[in-house]
Amino acid sequence: MNQSPKACEQCRSERIHIGGDFYALPAWRRYLGTLLVYVPLFVSVPFVILGSLIIYGHLRMLGARNIKGYWDFVPAWSTHRYAKLSKQITFKFDYTAPWLSMKLFWAFNCKVYCPLSVALYEWSAYLVKTVENFWCPFFHERKSDYAGSAIDQSFWHVLPENKAQLDPEDRDCAIWNEAVTKS
Repeated sequence: MNQSPKACEQCRSERIHIGGDFYALPAWRRYLGTLLVYVPLFVSVPFVILGSLIIYGHLRMLGARNIKGYWDFVPAWSTHRYAKLSKQITFKFDYTAPWLSMKLFWAFNCKVYCPLSVALYEWSAYLVKTVENFWCPFFHERKSDYAGSAIDQSFWHVLPENKAQLDPEDRDCAIWNEAVTKS
């Protein structure tokens, strides 16, 4: 996937350093750290699912339509580089961690666990941003990040007397006022 030069520049300036020193760490720390990746399956994922469903229900009860669903955030299975198990790469066999050489282990992690959990957190963030755009259409330094959850009009835009109270920057924002893009 090609990224824009601006996105690549951001990657260089904000890159997280993790792989370069991986094998310099003691083995016990690498293994324990690796096992921690599965803790969210039991600790946070159930709560994020429940919270997302409640937020989705909240939006639907308020009459929202055209809300993206969870599966809109899951990548198509055919787009995975190693979509076929026969082509799945594995890790060099390590007698202390033999599961690293199993294709099913990597297929589960790379084609099921990772994309489904990333999609869940992205869907949840999308829903929360939609709620924020509806109830709180007021600028702050990160509001432009909410554009992916743009709405037709906010709670404050529904009634003319409420809309009149808004700062012009909030009143005339295309993220929560569809009329701006139509004029």
